[in-house]
Amino acid sequence: MALLDDVIDANGGIARWNSLSRFTLHLSVGGTLFSSAGHAREFKDVIAEGSTRTQSVRFTGITGGEQSGAFQPDAITIESVDGEVLQTWSNPDTFDASPQVLADELHLIFFCGVMIWNYLTTPFLLARSDVVVEELPSWEEGIETWRRLRAQLPPKLVTFAGEQIFYFDENALQRRTDHDCLGMKVAHYSWAHESFDGIVVPTLRRSQMRQPDGTVNAKPVLIDVEIFDASFE
Repeated sequence: MALLDDVIDANGGIARWNSLSRFTLHLSVGGTLFSSAGHAREFKDVIAEGSTRTQSVRFTGITGGEQSGAFQPDAITIESVDGEVLQTWSNPDTFDASPQVLADELHLIFFCGVMIWNYLTTPFLLARSDVVVEELPSWEEGIETWRRLRAQLPPKLVTFAGEQIFYFDENALQRRTDHDCLGMKVAHYSWAHESFDGIVVPTLRRSQMRQPDGTVNAKPVLIDVEIFDASFE
């Protein structure tokens, strides 16, 4: 598909992506979903390390640097700084359709693991053979025209929603994603793209409520992500 090919090339190319296996991020995550659940500071100034090939992310420095948390589809753990396992959630199922589930720390790790892994692997994720994509009519976002892809993601992939719509600007960079999240209709914006080890990454991300006509509410900001640095190997 021509649009997906352009997008993959604009973000570093499939050959470069396929040569990589790991990523490391220095980031902060906040927003009303976190503060309303009592976790306003848990994911401030943390390190996220993960695999580009399988769903796996480890967060170091959560809860003010006192703990670490690890996400895999079949296990969530929270550990002390010296490696002692404090909490475990084996074979986690999907979220209840309520933001209140984030009050539980294991659910919070699950949520952030799913979120960060999918953020970092998109748009290359869309080139997988088990992902079905189709181009939709363009979208007018203010004075800009963004092209769109609708993606059907496989059930074995842990995501917030099996169907998502991705928006790309004139430079073929991802600028928005529409999907359901915790029972809400969400528009997730991304911008301030930078290149790290040959891979282009949006360093600022923000999720807001989406209206039936596709427009968004400026407030509340549900999720706010800032990536300070990234590396791939």
